Amino acid sequence: VDMDTVVLEGATHKKAGPGSVPGVPAPPVKRPKAKKAKKAVVFFEVEILDAKTKDKLCFLDKVRPLHKYYPQWYAARQSIRLDPKGKSLKDEDVLQHLPVGTTATFYFRDLGAQISWVTVFLTEYGGPLLLYLMFYFRVPFIYAPKYDFTTSKHWVVHLACMCHSFHYLKRLLETLFVHRFSHGTMPLRNIFKNCTYYWGFAAWMAYYINHPLYTPPTIYGEQQVRIALVIFLFCQVGNFSIHIALRNLRPPGSKTRKIPYPTKNPFTWIFLLVSCPNYTYELGSWFGFTLMTQCLPVAFFTAVGFIQMTVWAKGKHRSYLKEFRDYPPLRSPILPFVL
Repeated sequence: VDMDTVVLEGATHKKAGPGSVPGVPAPPVKRPKAKKAKKAVVFFEVEILDAKTKDKLCFLDKVRPLHKYYPQWYAARQSIRLDPKGKSLKDEDVLQHLPVGTTATFYFRDLGAQISWVTVFLTEYGGPLLLYLMFYFRVPFIYAPKYDFTTSKHWVVHLACMCHSFHYLKRLLETLFVHRFSHGTMPLRNIFKNCTYYWGFAAWMAYYINHPLYTPPTIYGEQQVRIALVIFLFCQVGNFSIHIALRNLRPPGSKTRKIPYPTKNPFTWIFLLVSCPNYTYELGSWFGFTLMTQCLPVAFFTAVGFIQMTVWAKGKHRSYLKEFRDYPPLRSPILPFVL
């Protein structure tokens, strides 16, 4: 008898459990699964104070929105801050990632009644479009009665109406189908200020351009008007191209910010030199319109718009530099190498 076989069989019999067949290995023993460690849950107690009076508004020890306590302060009009005079926290900020302890104090400021950006833009841009057409068709009570519903004999007046209408129709369509807003609302009071600006200037420009005594450019005549039209249309296409490029940077429903770069569209290559080329093209459009009409109110509107757009462009340029360390250093806010 082979002794190695005997030893092996003896070992097998010894390991086999009760009810097992000799010579057949025992089935593997199932081990209980290890229980997953539970994640630590951190509980916060949040105190909300009024930023102005420092009065206690509420104390939150569970997840419950502030407007459940104060229904008049819906989410869009709330500004929550770590410091009474500090900046508002962003919607995407997480409590655990803020420099606060488990007992935190925040300050609330009421932003006032809010209105959606889409409504604001539609109101801002719809007004100038309709007002200008009223002056163009010379509806009663604007000029002398004998000019009611008459038309100008100068072709540049009709061209100016088409360009002005095209500009604001483009803005309305972009508001509906192109723009993606990082903030859903703005204070209701701003709509009155914005509408006064856009509507007032549109009426002022339209009154003089469509006036029966208006005289078109005479120094360079038709050549000046044609050059102005080319500038206007070129800048309108450029402005639209920039809006499309900016739209593609932000996925739907997202608030992420990225550095805008030139695309295959040649109109976007100005991104190499300018942070806000949409304002650059907008300025160029109104410069062309000023050259076309040779009208002082249009020139004044262009100058005021340039000042305001420069303020916006500088602010956006600073925010790009602060947020992105690798931001292209050659870019200027609105005018290449100048401003």
